[in-house]
Amino acid sequence: MPSYLLGLFFIIAILYAAVGFGGGSTYNALLVLSGTDYRILPTIALACNIIVVSGGLWRFSKAGLVAPKAFMPFMLASVPAAWIGGRLPISETLFIALLGVSLLLSGLRLLSQREIVVTPSEKRSIPPSISICVGGGIGLISGLVGIGGGIFLAPVLYALRWDTPRKIAAACSLFILVNSISGLTGQIMKLSGNDLLGLTLPYWPLLIAVFLGGQIGSWLAARRLEPLILKRLTAILILYVAIRLIVKWINIVAF
Repeated sequence: MPSYLLGLFFIIAILYAAVGFGGGSTYNALLVLSGTDYRILPTIALACNIIVVSGGLWRFSKAGLVAPKAFMPFMLASVPAAWIGGRLPISETLFIALLGVSLLLSGLRLLSQREIVVTPSEKRSIPPSISICVGGGIGLISGLVGIGGGIFLAPVLYALRWDTPRKIAAACSLFILVNSISGLTGQIMKLSGNDLLGLTLPYWPLLIAVFLGGQIGSWLAARRLEPLILKRLTAILILYVAIRLIVKWINIVAF
């Protein structure tokens, strides 16, 4: 494992934890660009996701913002879908393409995001059918690529005015955690069946790096620093990695 990944994962964890996400898509991209076997990437990224987002979820829980019952329709579909996605085999070309597009959309969304204030009186209930479709779709992609899916869920919840910004952030943290656990279970089962799980062992120091970075990011978030600045910095980083990943995919397809 290249030693520079420790520093990069540490920085990514700080930025993502500060804005309420886990960083799975960017961990995956960095591993792709470092030449890691693509088949083990989701397992490493999802494990890092779980560590980072757990700190944010604990912080939201202490503030009384986590409401699992209200968010259950999304998770009922996303959890099994993430497990299925984790179990499905996928080619390297398709994996890099899905990851690159995911990063590009995530970066553009963060870069253009404006603060939307939803008061309790403006909240709207989402029909279960929509919740199940959205949760299932994001969950399947999450398991396939090795991400938590919160970066896709957040704009949907904002657009539908599901709840206040802090409640949406808490819901996304919960969504990322359960999807990451489910997707990781599927990925481990897939790797075990192919005798590939042992290839992930040299990457265990990355778990320590993201734990430390996640703690710092959660501390920054608790200090209520200007979130828009952090989001812009995170977006620039994501877009840079996305472009490099898409260029790599083009080279694979072309040659």
